[in-house]
Order: sequence, then structure tokens, then C-alpha cells
Amino acid sequence: MEDFSQMSDRFVKAHFGDRAQNLVSLAAGDWSKAYSFMLDGHAMVIRFGTYLDDFEKDRVMGTLSSDTLPIPKVLEVGETESGFYAVSERVSGKHLDELNGPEIRLVLPQLLDALYELQKLDLTDTEGVGLWRPDGAGPSWGAELLSVAEPRDRLAGWRELLDASPQEARVFDAGVEMLRQLVSMLPEYRGIVHNDLLNRNVLVDEGRLTGVIDWGNAFYGDPLYDNALFLYWWPWFPQWQEIDLQEILDNHWDKHGGEPPQMEERLRCCLIHIALDHIAYSAFRQRTEDMRRHAKQLMTYIRTL
Repeated sequence: MEDFSQMSDRFVKAHFGDRAQNLVSLAAGDWSKAYSFMLDGHAMVIRFGTYLDDFEKDRVMGTLSSDTLPIPKVLEVGETESGFYAVSERVSGKHLDELNGPEIRLVLPQLLDALYELQKLDLTDTEGVGLWRPDGAGPSWGAELLSVAEPRDRLAGWRELLDASPQEARVFDAGVEMLRQLVSMLPEYRGIVHNDLLNRNVLVDEGRLTGVIDWGNAFYGDPLYDNALFLYWWPWFPQWQEIDLQEILDNHWDKHGGEPPQMEERLRCCLIHIALDHIAYSAFRQRTEDMRRHAKQLMTYIRTL
């Protein structure tokens, strides 16, 4: 039986012929599989996945690339016999996740500045918040956060799987109730949130950003969400514990006019939502230890409120 790598190789040969050379598997994500290859002598990446919108979002974001926020250009999106594919420029560098303490101290301020500049885009021709579509459609921010407890197409059956772990399910429900109490205080800030910066999606070379990739999880919402993601995940990276993340964030906000309005309430809601989202995801993937760790982290946010 033909495996996925063989099918990918066959597709590339059939689609590009002799123009394509040296197809090499790259790290797989949960929603797509990527390969590097040479096309007409240029370094490219081809990804295969089930969700067309993910690739179309990358294509839209590629048109917004800048020196401050480099985003690879998507050259082609199309359909395969079992899903969809996208071809994009390949960028060099190592992943943000792999950086040591001094490296992250140098690069993180650049990334925060790049995300800040992204919020200056004119979004008047788009609507709503939430996981966005390439056409710009997207509910209120509070409603979007609370939808974390609802059924989701990509995580079919997650709640039933979570209920098999009663303790974590109780923590999850307590988190949802706390979030429900807090969202009424939230302003309707609306920007573009990447929402997946610490899954090999930021590339760095010699102390500078070279590419921010994979915008499939991006949504319209509070731009502080990406900041909250770093606060949430920081304890999971032992090599970064010598770095004061809060100091980096404070310096960033001071550089751009001071602490954001209602920062504490906004970050709390983001952190609770991140924990809830990853409890649901870990339950769906049946990653029991991760689910327990996320539930434990969620409890720290509930207790501090």
C-alpha cells in the first residue's frame, strides 16, 4: 500500500515534472505535512493538508510580508486526490522554539515589534472576530472566547474524551465559568492574532527574523493574545528560564506608548482561554499527561483571580 510520502512524491513528479528535484520530508504538523524541494532551481516548500482555508490564509498573509514581518509568499494552491496543497518560498533559519536564552532575548523583541506593526493594517473591509476566513469574515470577542466549550469540527468528540478524566473535566468547567464572568469586562479590540508562534512557525537566522509561517490558526481578536501565548508557554521551555519575559514585555509596551488599556483583564481572559483550548485539544489527541499539565496551569489562573 502506498504511504503518504510515496503519494507526495508521485504528486510532485506528476505536477511539476523535471522542474522539481530533491523532495525531502520536513517536520509534520497536526493539520498538514510539509516537504522541501527545488523548483526551477529555487528552494520551495510544498504542504499537503485537509483544510483549504489554512493555505488560503497563508496566501493572504504572504501578500502582507515586510522587512519587519517576513512572511513567505505562497505561489500556488490547489487540490490533490485526497486534499489540498500549497507551494511557498522556503526561508532559512532555525525555529524560535530551539533558541537558547541569549538568542531568545535578542529575537523576541523583534517579533513583538513585528506583531505590533501588523495591527496597523486597515481591517475595515473585514467583519467580526474569531477564526478568520480568507474573505475576512469571522462573532463578539467574548463570544469567541466562550466558544472554546462548544463542539468543533477539527476536534470531533473532544468533550466525550475529556469526560473520561473527571478531575480535568471539572477544572475545565470551572475555567469556562470563570471566563464567562470575566468576558463582560472585555473591550472589543480587534486585530490579527497568529495564535501558533511556538510550534516551529517562526524562523530565525543570525539573530534576525527570517519568516513567520503557518497562519492556519490565525484569528481576528485581541492582539494581546499572542503576548499571552508566550506568558502561558514560557514555563514549558527550560532553556528560557534565565530570561525575564515580563521585563521584555514591559520594555516592548513602554516603547509603544505604555501599558495597554485593561491589560490585566485582557491577559487573564487570554490565559484562561489558552489553557481551556489546550485541555480540549489534548483530550482530543488523547495526550493525557499534557491534558493534566494544562489543567494544573489553568487552576493557577483561577486561584489568582
